Amino acid sequence: MSEAQKIQFELVSPEEKLVSEPVSMAVVPGVEGEMGVMAGHSSFVVALKPGVVQLYVEEGKQPGRKIFIAGGFADITADNCTVLAEAAVNVKDLNRTAIEQDIANLREDLGLAAEEADKARIQGKIDLAQARLEAAIQG
Repeated sequence: MSEAQKIQFELVSPEEKLVSEPVSMAVVPGVEGEMGVMAGHSSFVVALKPGVVQLYVEEGKQPGRKIFIAGGFADITADNCTVLAEAAVNVKDLNRTAIEQDIANLREDLGLAAEEADKARIQGKIDLAQARLEAAIQG
C-alpha cells in the first residue's frame, strides 16, 4: 500500500505523544461503537470511550499496535486522524494481576463510601479498570 493510500495517525495523551505514523487503517472506540478510519474519510470529531485503538500498518494484516485509551476525542480528516486521549498505554504493558487487585480495592472502597458523589466517583474508576482488564485479557 502506498503512502498516498495511508492516513497520518497521531495519538496524544496529557503526558506525551505516543504515536505519529502513517497507517492503512485505525480503529477507534467511539461512544456509539468502534469505527474504522482510512484515507479519504469524511471530516468530523468523535467522542471516544475507554477501549482499545487498533492500528493497521498494512491492509489485510493483523493490527500492528493496540493502545488502551481512557476516553477522549478523535479529530478525523481525509488525511489525518488525531486521537486526544485522557490517558493511554500500550496494551502489551497492561498488568492483568495489578488491574484485578485495583478492582478489588476499589470495590472495597465502594462498600465503605457513604456519600453518593463518592460512590459515583469510585464506580467510574471501577468501570475504567474493568475496561483496562478487558483490554489486557484480549491482548
